[in-house]
Amino acid sequence: MKMNIPYSRQWIEEDDIQAVVETLRSDFLTTGPKVAEFEKNLAEYVGAKYAVAVSNGTAALHVACLAAGIGEGDEVITTPLTFAASSNCVLYCGGRTVFADIDPRTYDIDPEDVRRKITEKTKAIIPVHLSGQPCDLDAIHKIAEEYGLLVIEDAAHAIGAEYKGQKIGGLSDMTEFSFHPVKHVTTGEGGAVTTNSEELYQRLMLFRTHGITRNPDLMTENQGGWYYQQLDLGYNYRITDFQCALGISQLKKVDRSVARRREIAARYDEAFKDVPGLIIPYQAPDGKNSYHLYILQFTDVDRKAAYDRLQAAGIHVNVHYIPTYTFPYYRTHGYADTCCPNAEAVYRNILSIPMYYGLTDEQVEYVIENVKEAAAGR
Repeated sequence: MKMNIPYSRQWIEEDDIQAVVETLRSDFLTTGPKVAEFEKNLAEYVGAKYAVAVSNGTAALHVACLAAGIGEGDEVITTPLTFAASSNCVLYCGGRTVFADIDPRTYDIDPEDVRRKITEKTKAIIPVHLSGQPCDLDAIHKIAEEYGLLVIEDAAHAIGAEYKGQKIGGLSDMTEFSFHPVKHVTTGEGGAVTTNSEELYQRLMLFRTHGITRNPDLMTENQGGWYYQQLDLGYNYRITDFQCALGISQLKKVDRSVARRREIAARYDEAFKDVPGLIIPYQAPDGKNSYHLYILQFTDVDRKAAYDRLQAAGIHVNVHYIPTYTFPYYRTHGYADTCCPNAEAVYRNILSIPMYYGLTDEQVEYVIENVKEAAAGR
């Protein structure tokens, strides 16, 4: 019997709903106690000193770049095999994105190509933990230290992932998370930046709310309890209390979500490891993948034919991602000659198959059966 299976979806339980309802009945709908509680819980979970919650993951990347001081003439190195926000956040600040190629095994940014792309204008590196697979952070940190660069991890896929036994989120200058519905933890829309630096934390807080502060320690004068000052040009990237109430509830269950995703991934690995024409995700020895996505390469059949075959079976696969610099905007804004051969080669073959907490064993077996037939060209 034909099933209808998305590549991902949110998982909302009754306790999540009740948490939101209780907050809607409270005195605060936005910038209230639930925001601070969510930030505290997130920081504790990932092992960081501070967390700043914002309206979405793109806003989180933007305020991180602002806090890092990215501006006109600065270059930031990132991967092309990611959602466009990983690069766009640099452009928002007037900087220039420089694309380093990927490691063809992990699909994450290749530290050696990062090193090759560094110039006197380079100010930061944005490594992306694609699908929840941790990057080679030791190599990236070594390069950053050598050249005096900031590291802003894009961990939109990677809450719950681990690098050398430590949770992603407290290991670099800043780490960005996304809480879109298809992520492990959702606030509907939402994002956050974690950091161990008090200076960066204060800048993140400032840029989240118009560049305005009521903190007497930061103001040039204080005319009374009602007084505030705008210290910089910030944005309205605030998140609501009822969104954070949902996030608090979801965060309590993130380990359960990650465990189920790893269970599904192990079943996929076992089913596909010896199938001709399929390449399963590589497991980096220093990392524990949190499996926001499960990305397969189809090498013996046309990728579009496999995509169409699976869509027709009700398995709504997707492609993560189209190399950013190939988009018309980028091509017409200075990237016409950019080429990352590994990223382009991988892009031509990849499909993300269903991966989410609520995926049942029966659905998993249905996906496996149909993927095998698609890989065989049937």
